[in-house]
Amino acid sequence: MGTWDIGPFDNDTAADFAGDLDEAALEEREAMIRGVLKRAAGPAGFLGIHDGERAVGAAALVVAQHSEGYPACSNYGPSEPLPELSADLRMLAVDALDQVVSNRSELAELWAEAANWSQWRQDITRLHNVLDPPIPPQEEALFEIYSVTYSHGPQKLSQNDFS
Repeated sequence: MGTWDIGPFDNDTAADFAGDLDEAALEEREAMIRGVLKRAAGPAGFLGIHDGERAVGAAALVVAQHSEGYPACSNYGPSEPLPELSADLRMLAVDALDQVVSNRSELAELWAEAANWSQWRQDITRLHNVLDPPIPPQEEALFEIYSVTYSHGPQKLSQNDFS
């Protein structure tokens, strides 16, 4: 694996993808990103390392344009500007990242053997959470649930009634 750090473009494959984006016409760049994400998110039996590495880079570019996002490009990311990416790429990027960390991913398999696996996994989770934020736990109920029966009328249900 030609990888030197955990960043989305800190490997040969993603850095080459960034170079390909730079060489492409501006109007072709979104289609290239979409193609990479579709290939990774698709129903393939096993996600190869190169598709996984490109998908992480593509997802990082989608995150960079999100209002809650952050710049994703290191020295090895694209240096040319990207067009404004379509909002539908966000969920495609989430699906691709889900595949990247799945048990059907060669990239995840290789990272699991690395000393800094947990850092890489946290970085992927951070990208994922910008695009699809986790729902915070609720501390109190938004409403009370009542049961209505013909013989007894409304009755407040307790938590035990749902067990």
